[in-house]
Amino acid sequence: MARVVDLPDASLSVVMPCYNEVVTIETCLAAVLEQSIVGEVIIVDDGSTDGTREILAGLSDERVRVLLQPHNQGKGAALRTGFEAATLPYVIVQDADLEYDPSEFPKVIGPLVAGDADVVYGSRFAGGEAHRVLFFWHSMGNKLLTLVSNMFTDLNLTDMETCYKAFRREVIQSIEIEEDRFGFEPEVTAKVAAAGWRVFEVGISYNGRTYDEGKKIGWRDGVRAFWCILRYSPSGQRYLSSF
Repeated sequence: MARVVDLPDASLSVVMPCYNEVVTIETCLAAVLEQSIVGEVIIVDDGSTDGTREILAGLSDERVRVLLQPHNQGKGAALRTGFEAATLPYVIVQDADLEYDPSEFPKVIGPLVAGDADVVYGSRFAGGEAHRVLFFWHSMGNKLLTLVSNMFTDLNLTDMETCYKAFRREVIQSIEIEEDRFGFEPEVTAKVAAAGWRVFEVGISYNGRTYDEGKKIGWRDGVRAFWCILRYSPSGQRYLSSF
């Protein structure tokens, strides 16, 4: 179990990829900025066309930096840009869609601050936190991807696809992110495992969206995730080279 420690104020960089989130971006950002541990929020807009950029242009909080991608490239590309810009000791990913609750930042980064972990995953499938009940097959797909990822990385994660991934800054900035879309999740997991970083997992709540409400990941991203597990894990590379 991670040790209980005091969390230092303004020590967390929040990287928030954003694409067409005009409905939720202001509410999500306000929730993030309420957390005393947050020292900077790096919003990377990935080519929004729905008015999100106009909202971002009006932000004045000095803790917020807005980076604009020239066109839509994908979540992985936005995160790559955001990670490079992070300056504080700890870094966490926060989607702009309100599926994940920023009040749980202290729980997620606690093992980092305690010095027990280099990387922490917030699991939607571990612990007893509240969850919105949605999409049986989507949930099964997540669990299958996690199982296959564990087979090739020798980790025992319960939620490889979670948004809430937190890192010591030097860890995430040492990893070359190659995937532009949702393949980021299996890629970074494989590279973290291959490098031997200490990985912790904590249970979190989850308020998932429907596709009508703006959920963007689709079945093609799941297919790509399987490929990324093989491509970026050493054992997967050996498997591919056998053909």
